[in-house]
Amino acid sequence: MRKKVLAGNWKMYKTQAEASEFLEGFLPHLEDTPDDREVVLCVPFTDLGLMSKILHGSAIRLGAQNVHWETAGAYTGEISAPMLTEIGVRYVVIGHSERRQYFGETDETANLRIKAAQKAGLIPILCVGETKEQRDLGETESLIVGQLKEGLAGVDQSNLVIAYEPIWAIGTGDTCDSKEANRVIGLIRSQLSNSGVPIQYGGSVKPDNIDEIMAQPEIDGALVGGASLQPASFARIVNYQA
Repeated sequence: MRKKVLAGNWKMYKTQAEASEFLEGFLPHLEDTPDDREVVLCVPFTDLGLMSKILHGSAIRLGAQNVHWETAGAYTGEISAPMLTEIGVRYVVIGHSERRQYFGETDETANLRIKAAQKAGLIPILCVGETKEQRDLGETESLIVGQLKEGLAGVDQSNLVIAYEPIWAIGTGDTCDSKEANRVIGLIRSQLSNSGVPIQYGGSVKPDNIDEIMAQPEIDGALVGGASLQPASFARIVNYQA
């Protein structure tokens, strides 16, 4: 049975004080969360140390939002995988569309980051997805197959999560129809050598659509942006009704 992974991506939000306040409101909601659901918070680098201490012994896994492919070196502003594992980080988001759009991420660099993450014992969450223009041109399938081929070359698929994030649905309020998301995620699974890889949906996931999303047979979780910033909102998503 594939693991259900519900991950919040805080992007560039929350100071340490705000992160601590979030956890005070969020943790009580997890008392009855089923054990088969992996809850992950992918937070800014400055929050990781504090949250690692607060979450020690809890069921929540800590995630980072990026990692460099070298273990050390003259890479000003970058963070290595050993730096993350040292403070208890378990997951790392790689290849998010915002990294691709604003910071020059490519399938090739995403592949290098995934390998470095796995070597250090981190679980990478590889993000793939198409723009509105690419979808309108009928390029969704070929684009995603290409992203997977390049991004997963030489990657250990036993230690991996994939997130399908249609770029046109991220932060727009325009959620991909759940059946269409299920279809594309089925396509992604067909390209993998390990059919047990958990595959998430991401893109305007909210408390009022999570039940429908998680009812789809191919979807194994969600990568949640804005709705993960409020304790009650993310708790409803984590505690979706199966």
